[in-house]
Parts: sequence; C-alpha cells; structure tokens
Amino acid sequence: MKLTTTTTTRPTSSRLMWAILALVLLAEALDVIDSTVTNIAAPTIAEELHGGQGLIKWLGTAYMLAMGVLLVVGGRLGDKYGQRRLFLIGMAGFTVASAVAGLSPDPALLVVARVAQGAFGALLIPQGMAIMTKTFSREMLTKALALFGPLLGVATIGGPVLAGFIISADLFGLSWRPIFLINLVLGVAGLAVAVRILPYDDGDHSTVVDGWGSGLLAGAMFGLLYGLIEGSTNGWTRIPITSIVVGLAFFAAFAHRQSTAADPLLKPSLLRNRGFTSGLLVGLAVFAATIGLVYVLSLFLQEGLHASPRAAALAMLPLTLGTIGSAFAAMGGLVAKLGRTLIFIGLAIVLAGCGWVLALVIASGTGLGLWTLTPAFFVIGLGLGSCYSTIFDVALGDINPDEAGSASGSLSSIQQLAAGIGSAAVTSIFFQGATSGLDHAMKISLIVVLALVALSIPLVTRMPRRSPAGTHH
Repeated sequence: MKLTTTTTTRPTSSRLMWAILALVLLAEALDVIDSTVTNIAAPTIAEELHGGQGLIKWLGTAYMLAMGVLLVVGGRLGDKYGQRRLFLIGMAGFTVASAVAGLSPDPALLVVARVAQGAFGALLIPQGMAIMTKTFSREMLTKALALFGPLLGVATIGGPVLAGFIISADLFGLSWRPIFLINLVLGVAGLAVAVRILPYDDGDHSTVVDGWGSGLLAGAMFGLLYGLIEGSTNGWTRIPITSIVVGLAFFAAFAHRQSTAADPLLKPSLLRNRGFTSGLLVGLAVFAATIGLVYVLSLFLQEGLHASPRAAALAMLPLTLGTIGSAFAAMGGLVAKLGRTLIFIGLAIVLAGCGWVLALVIASGTGLGLWTLTPAFFVIGLGLGSCYSTIFDVALGDINPDEAGSASGSLSSIQQLAAGIGSAAVTSIFFQGATSGLDHAMKISLIVVLALVALSIPLVTRMPRRSPAGTHH
C-alpha cells in the first residue's frame, strides 16, 4: 500500500470527508470483527457441523492466511486500477462470502468462504487509507488516524463478545450463523454509501503487481499450515510431511523471486535493514504466540471449564480491556518517549501474565473458577497493548521515507500471516496435549507461548531505538 499524497481533487466539504472516514472505519471494523469472531464461536460451529478439531483450527487460519498473503497485492491493485474500484469489489465480495459462510451446510464450504472473506478483505482494506491520504486535508487526516486505534480496539472486543451473545441468544434458531449473516446488512449499506461518495480515480496502469511472488507465498503458507494442521489432527503420515516439504520449497522459490524480480512484494533493501528485519521477526513470533494463545484460552474456557459462549466472551473481556488501555497509553506518547524499551516492558508483562495463568492451571486444573483468571487475563492484555503497535512503529525507525509504504504494507501482511500461523500452531499443540487432559493441554500451550515470547526478547535489542515519530523528539 502506497501512502503517497498524489494529486486528486480534495473534497471541499468536511461533511463528505467525515462520511468517507465513517465508510473506511466500517470496512476496518468488518475486517477486525471477522478475524476475531471465531475465537469464541469455533467450538459451537465445529460441534454443529461435525467438523472436529480440523475445523476449529482452520476457521481463523483460513481467513488470516488469505488476508496476509494478498494484503500487499491488494494495495498494489488499488494503485494500478483505482482505489474506488477495488474498494467496491472488495466490499461486494466480502459481503457475498459472509453470506456463504453464514449459510454453509458443511465444514468444507465454510472454510472456502472464510478464505474468500480474507481474500476480498485484502482487496478492501488497503484502499481506505490510500483514499484518505489522497483526498483528506492534513488536519483531517490527523483526526482520522487518531480514531483508528480506539475503533479497532472496540472491534477487537466486539467480535468475540458479539459472537458469545449471538450464539447464546440463538436468534431465529440459527445458532452461530448470524455472526456472519450480520455482514450482509453492514456490507450492503457500506456498498450503497461507497457508490455515492467515494471519489473517482483511474489508478496508475504502469504500477507492477508481482503475481508470481504472491502465488509462491500463498503456496508456501498453505503447504506449511495444511501439513501442520493435518499432521497434528490425523497423525504424521506421508501427506502432512510432503505438504510441509512442498511448502518449504515454495518459500525458497518465493525468497529467490524477491531477490530477482524487478518489482518484488518485499524490497530487498528492506530485508537488508537489520532493524526492520529484527522487527519483522519479533512481530512474527509475538503475534503468532499471543494470537494463538487467545484462541486456545477461549477453547479452554469452553471445553475445559464448561463455560457457555457468552460466559467465555465475558471472561475474556478483561484481556481486551487491558489491551485497549495500554494501547491508548502507548499512542498517547509512550512510544515516542520510550521507543523499543516499551516493547521490553510489554513482553515482560505478557510473560508475567502467562506465568500467572500457568500457575493457576497447575494449582487447580479444570477446577478453576472462571473469574479467578480475570486479573491474570487483564495483565496479559496490558502487555499486549504495550507492544502490539509499538513493535511495528519502532521497526520503521530506520526506514527511508520512500520505503515507508512498502514497509508498512509488509508489516501488516506479516501480522495477518503470523495470526494465521499462530492460531494453527498453538491450537495444534493444544489438541495434541488434550489426549492427556485439557489442563495438560493448556499447560503445554502456555509453556510454548512463554518460550516463543522469551526467545523474541534478544531480537528486540537489534531493533531501532526509536520509532520514526520518536526520532524527532
């Protein structure tokens, strides 16, 4: 995604700018809600569709995998064919895919629909920022960006909590299906508004989109995740092992392509930047570990502690509230003041919170009271909010301004891919451990998460000391 301020006619009406901002925020909220909504809903969906462990693992992974692989491509396609056109295609496709997900009669179609949601989301999401950067005044753009963090925080809470209440309410006897079908109303409304208010633009047809690079990355991620999920669910036979080997081969081909292509998805100069690459690796490890952790915590609450979807959603609320509170503090000046030190602090708090949950599970197993976990969940949330956005802000500290668009697009893709890898890997570990009891499964999962977070800490020392904003202070 290029964040260039090229010349198109700026809307003179502030009312129009606020309408465009509301539309972009709606698109962002749809994405965030749909990436988290299955955290609570997965056990219910798997039970009703007889999908088993495999479906639980794929529900979140399929969405985030498609989104991560195609996000940078979506930004380039918007540059090439025009942001308005890609926004409309993305919104329409996302709405149709949501309807298919909500009406799916079997696990296979539901997973395909989740892939389609992620793919169309990847076309939709990069366009909003590009449209605002081109058409907003500098003052309005500053106001708009300040609203993104709070809204995405509310949407992150809203997804699982909404899912818990919708499933418990059993609207029209449809159980979990309205969590996807609600997007029909929001998507159609968004589409009607977008047609009326988005500015026309023809794009720049000289923009090059690396289709081969995208295809190789998709093959690599699918091969690795399919092998991981299939092997941990049905045993390490020839099929999962072959899938992982093929995935690694695709990844090698992708890496070669990035070093030789005229317009690669990832600029080689970015990968030669030690601070940026360290940030990329820290982001990959931390997002994979913690997003996987949040997924298995909701499974443990429902499967191990027999909480209803609504009770599980409410029990997870302190974690999200902690994340939002510390994210506000980070955005309010702590990132600029502390730089990478804030990442160390955040990761230390995450380790303390996870250690606390581990101690509780060791002491009480599946006899744990639901609200006993609340303080520990809140502590984990405080840690996550301190380091989630900070990792990427600081990773951009040594980047040349002309590489900022490519770098931020790459980081967003890594975040989505890490989320997909993490939810697949940590749930696989959880179910592998569940053969010896759900308390054992939770212990093993927490130990793996603690190890991944701890191993990422030395890499933080190789990141830039300050974010780009912080370098000016």
